[in-house]
Amino acid sequence: MDKLVEREAATRNPLVAAPALAVQFFLIPLAVVGITVSVYVGFRSLLADDRKPQDYLAEVRNGGSDRRWPAAYELSRLMADPKVRADRTLAPELVKAFVAAKDDDPRVRQYLALAIGRLDPPLPPEAVAELTRTLSSSDGEARISAIWALGSSGDPAVVPTLQPLYQSDDPGVRKMVVYALGALPGEAQLTTLRTALEDSTPDVRWNAAVALARKGNHDGVPVLTQMLDRAYVERTVKREVRQDEDRDPIADVMISGLRAAATLKDGQLKASVTTLSQTDRSMKVRQAALEALKVMG
Repeated sequence: MDKLVEREAATRNPLVAAPALAVQFFLIPLAVVGITVSVYVGFRSLLADDRKPQDYLAEVRNGGSDRRWPAAYELSRLMADPKVRADRTLAPELVKAFVAAKDDDPRVRQYLALAIGRLDPPLPPEAVAELTRTLSSSDGEARISAIWALGSSGDPAVVPTLQPLYQSDDPGVRKMVVYALGALPGEAQLTTLRTALEDSTPDVRWNAAVALARKGNHDGVPVLTQMLDRAYVERTVKREVRQDEDRDPIADVMISGLRAAATLKDGQLKASVTTLSQTDRSMKVRQAALEALKVMG
């Protein structure tokens, strides 16, 4: 029996069949992860669990300074529900709230950008325009959130806007730009993604390889090979394993590489995938490798 463990439920994380692999294998930059798991926890009790998106929008507009950003967080969280994000009436209200929060606590705009990015594509033109204006913000986290939202827009027309941002000195911005370019349709961004394979920051290189694999491009295979090498990843990843959170950043990198390998089906990677399925110390990695082998054939 090849199923080693039950995979925990996580948003956009399960390794299933090939169609799901096409949209679920990116290494999300830590900036966005940090935003969504910030010190919000202590404020959640301020808001009722049964509120609707419109209730949170009203709180964002009219609540006190200690209530607006938790409301924006809850709103971004609710947008993960397909029924909520399919409500097209939310889009103009989200954009209005985003514009109105220009001088508010930066976290309000960060979470509202995440909420806008979770709308079903295509995003309304006014949302794309406002997010594009945010790219010149002095608030780095707001810029990163806006880049992510534009990458989620499904609009290839934003590719020329995002590509120059890869020249940023901020590795967090570069990571998010590569992620966004990989998520957007089309091939105009392939040159930038190939360039990112040589980036000085490992996370950027990994995102570039995964993005190219998603587009059926094999140029990132050498980087994917590194992602499937536990010794290399352990030397490169400096983040600590958090047993209390059941998170293993080393395994996360390897699983992302396995998902990309399954999508690409490149024969050069099959030996590494097979070895991981048999000998890796992480049961999550071994299971992901087994699932990848099923897809690779």
